[in-house]
Amino acid sequence: MIGISALYCDTENEGDAIRYGKQSHGMKQRPHAHTVPKSARERRPVTAWNITRTCNLKCIHCYTDSEEKAYQGELTTEEGKQLITDLKEFGIPALLFSGGEPLVRKDIWELAEHASKLGMRCTLSTNGTQIDEAVARKIKDLGFTYVGISLDGIGEINDHFRGKEGAFKRAVKGFKNCVAVGQRVGLRLTLTRHNYENLHQIFDFIEAEEIQRACFYHLVYSGRGEGLADEDLTHEETRNAMNIILDRTQDFHKRGLHKDILTVDNHVDGPYMYLKLLEQGRDEKAREVKKMLEWNGGGRYSSGVSFGDIDFHGNVHADQFWMHHSLGNVRDRKFGDIWLDESDPVMKILKNRLDYLKGKCTKCKFLNMCGGALRVRADLVFNDPCAPDPACYLTDEECGITPAMRAELKAKGEDFPVPEHLLTKSTTA
Repeated sequence: MIGISALYCDTENEGDAIRYGKQSHGMKQRPHAHTVPKSARERRPVTAWNITRTCNLKCIHCYTDSEEKAYQGELTTEEGKQLITDLKEFGIPALLFSGGEPLVRKDIWELAEHASKLGMRCTLSTNGTQIDEAVARKIKDLGFTYVGISLDGIGEINDHFRGKEGAFKRAVKGFKNCVAVGQRVGLRLTLTRHNYENLHQIFDFIEAEEIQRACFYHLVYSGRGEGLADEDLTHEETRNAMNIILDRTQDFHKRGLHKDILTVDNHVDGPYMYLKLLEQGRDEKAREVKKMLEWNGGGRYSSGVSFGDIDFHGNVHADQFWMHHSLGNVRDRKFGDIWLDESDPVMKILKNRLDYLKGKCTKCKFLNMCGGALRVRADLVFNDPCAPDPACYLTDEECGITPAMRAELKAKGEDFPVPEHLLTKSTTA
């Protein structure tokens, strides 16, 4: 995650402690506030648990390929409670209940109550359509620190991606019900060609509905998203989207509206923000941002280090998009034992990725800031987790890569071509 509000606008947010190694006195006083880790590398992983694969919607970019039907082999209630206990003992900073749609699982309240009694920091990732007034109150009473509701646009655009008419209206009610009970709630949106041109409407919606947080995700071709390459933004469109996100976040800040705005799944956003600050003549601020991003390490300390996923069957993954590669199963070994085991070749790469990166990343002057971005995207596109992230939208010139360096990469067979759809907008989009 790249904290746009924190870095670009100097706002203070609860995630700053584990994200950038800093925490204000005021944040320390907040319930469930994160503590500052010794280093980014030593962070325990924020862990997403897909408690069910079942979902009442059928989103066209779903990384779990979920549908409205029962699936066999999900962890039982007792297995879930034992997992939560093990995660607590391992010291994870937060547990994210996800799915499918987690609110369709009948024992979610029992599982959440168990986590709450252990003093765990719990969050919820949902499509929001199940959150009526009673559910919103239940979420609040159980101590969920945050609810993330997914949208993919306004009105019909969202319903198209969610695969069900009326999904937008029901999600809006979910937002309203959370706000009404004082539950901290945020919007989660995956950037695509169908919604990025409406980003101004999204920001207007955030303000109108008094939403405190928004995460803008870059598309990953996982699950049903595997066939959505043509929905992805070109590099130019991604830059345009980032400009809107930066400008609107700054506008919120100038008007005294405290919103925590973040981008997710492309650590290139950090160097891009740094370059924008230099372009604006904010050199001192740029140096501060550079220091914070380098502490964080970008992709270097993300998936497989500070973020992990457990699927509905108990398989452990480096993140939610690595469903095609299991590191082990919590029915066989504790999560912590699996997580620290580098005998798995993928985990070894992720824990020590700077030693394995290839291509453009090895020559980039922003490597310590970006950390090679998202390894799973490289694996899904190039069938090589060490290849450059094809979603890197910075030019060679911006990265400090000279023609001689590019020639050297070609000679080594590491001049990975950027997929055409990321360079040229589809005529059918």
